Amino acid sequence: MLEPLVVRREIQIAAPPATVFAFLTDPEKILRWMGTEATLESHPVNVTGKDIARGRFTEVIPVHRLAYSFGWEGREAVPPGSSLIEIDLIDQEAGRTLLRMTHSGLPDAAACASHEQGWAHYLGRLAEVASGGDAGPDPRRKVA
Repeated sequence: MLEPLVVRREIQIAAPPATVFAFLTDPEKILRWMGTEATLESHPVNVTGKDIARGRFTEVIPVHRLAYSFGWEGREAVPPGSSLIEIDLIDQEAGRTLLRMTHSGLPDAAACASHEQGWAHYLGRLAEVASGGDAGPDPRRKVA
């Protein structure tokens, strides 16, 4: 049996889980590391100015875990709700957090590779802002 196509990432963040959780759930804080606009009622995030991600929270355990469906508006390969993102925030010593992310349900190796690159980029930006830094302008942002 083949292992399903999954993207896994771990990153250490120099901030406590409550701070990291806020940067994952507060629309104003999300915009400091990803997106041009965010609304969390149905979880749409305009990621680059033209790429809109949409999904719904399936599990929320404050400051410890988020899980939500995910997909891209207007894209057949990964439409809204077709994949699942699970994020665990693990408390570490000295007020640090280990963020462990799994993105499953992607249709093929190309989608996994693309999302792997995206997650590496955006989780790096998240780590920067959650630890008090400034991620600066997003080089992936597309100007209209």
